[in-house]
Amino acid sequence: MAFRRFLFAITILILLTVPSGCFANNAPRPNFLIIITDDQRYDSLQYMPNTLAGIFDQGVNFSKAYVTTPFCCPSRSSIFTGMYTHNHRVFQNNDPLNIETVMFALHENGYYTGMIGKYLNSWAGEARDEFDTWVSFKAGESGYKDPELNVNGVWSTHPGYITYILSDYALEFLDDASKKSEPFMLIFAPNAPHTPTRPADEDLALYDQLPAYSVPSLNEEDISDKPASISNKPLLSEEGLKALDDEHRRQILTLIALDRKIGEILDKLEQTGELDNTVIIFLSDNGLHFGEHRLDSKSSLYEESSHVPFGMRYPALIPTPYVDDRLVANIDIAPTMYELAGIRIPYRVDGDSLVDLFTPGKKWRDHILLEAWPPRGVWSVIHTGRYVYAETEGDLSEFYDLEVDPYQLDNQIDNPAYQDMIADMKKQLEKDKKPKFFFSSPDN
Repeated sequence: MAFRRFLFAITILILLTVPSGCFANNAPRPNFLIIITDDQRYDSLQYMPNTLAGIFDQGVNFSKAYVTTPFCCPSRSSIFTGMYTHNHRVFQNNDPLNIETVMFALHENGYYTGMIGKYLNSWAGEARDEFDTWVSFKAGESGYKDPELNVNGVWSTHPGYITYILSDYALEFLDDASKKSEPFMLIFAPNAPHTPTRPADEDLALYDQLPAYSVPSLNEEDISDKPASISNKPLLSEEGLKALDDEHRRQILTLIALDRKIGEILDKLEQTGELDNTVIIFLSDNGLHFGEHRLDSKSSLYEESSHVPFGMRYPALIPTPYVDDRLVANIDIAPTMYELAGIRIPYRVDGDSLVDLFTPGKKWRDHILLEAWPPRGVWSVIHTGRYVYAETEGDLSEFYDLEVDPYQLDNQIDNPAYQDMIADMKKQLEKDKKPKFFFSSPDN
C-alpha cells in the first residue's frame, strides 16, 4: 500500500511539472480571459445583463468571493501572483511588484499573451516583455474621454470613450489570437467603474429616477465600537450623502457601457470557435463604500470593500451552471491558471487552484486571511464566510456574525457567546499572518 501511494505521488508530481506544450492526456491547453473591473461592488452585477448571462449564468457564480487586500495595486498583485500581500509586499499603490507573475510564466510556456487596460498603479505604463500585445495607461489611472494610451510601446492620445477603445483592442487581440496555433491569455482590465466616473454619452439619461441608495449602515449613527480611524469620522452631511448617491448612479452607468462591450467580446469568442475552450474569469479588484459606516473609499475590512463579484465560465470543468458559497479569493486565480496550463504551481503561491472545487473529494478552505496597511490603519482579518474576526494594530478588535448582522453594525468582540470562537480565530490569524519564506528562483 505504501508503494502504491508512492507511485501515485510520483504520478501527480509528473503531471504538475509537465513541460510547456503538453497537458494531461494530451488535451489542448485552454485559453484564458481574465476580466478585472476597478472598484466594482459585489452588489452591482444586476446592471450587467450580458456579463451575467454570458459568464455567471454559464458557469459558477461565487457568492462568497473576497479580495485579500481591498486596495487596487496590492489586490492586482495578488491576482497576478497568487500571493498574500504580506508575501508579495506590494502594500500600497506606489509599491513595485518584484515577483514573477503568472502571465510571465504563461508567456514563457508558449501562450500568446495580451494586457489591455490597467496593469499596476506603480507601473508607469510602458509595454512589458511578457505581453505580445500591450495597451495601457499611466500609473493605473485614466480619464474616460480621449485617453493617452501606450500601445505596444508607443504613447498617443486616442479620441473617444476609453471603455470602447480598450474593448476594441480586446476584439482585435482575439481576432489575431484565432489565427495562431498557440493558446492565448488576455488580461482585460478596464478602468470602469473607477473615478472620475464618466458614463458614455448615450447612457447619461439612464436611471435618472434611481431610488437613493439606502442601507442600515449608511451614515451609521453610532460607530463608537469601531477602530479610531473610523469612529473619529463625523457624520456625513446631506450634501456629502447626495454626492455619494450621485457617484453610485454614475458607477452603474459606466458598468452599463462595459457590459455592452463584454457582450461583444463573448460574441467574438463564439465567432472564432474559442468560447468553450476559454477559461473566463470576471472579478473586481476591490469594492467601495458609498457612506456605510461613514466611509467613502475602500481598504476597509467591511463587506462593501472586500466582497467582490467573481464568476468563472469553462464548460470542460463546469458543465452545469450553479452558485457556489465556498470561500474563494483573488489569490486563487493564478494557481488555477498554472494548473490548467500544465505549469507547476510555484511554492510561493498562497492561493488554491479553483480546479479543486470541481474535483470530487477535494477539501477546500474554511477561512481566508484579509489584510491591509495605511491609510486606514494596519488591520488583518480571519473571514469564514459567516464570521469575521478583525485586529487593527494599536486599536479595537472586531467580531461580526454576518448571518445575524450582515451590515456589520454591532461589534461583538466582548460578547460572551463568541469568546471560544474568537480565541480560535485569533490563533489562526497569528498563524496566517506569518510571512512565507521562499527561494527567489523562478523554479520555486
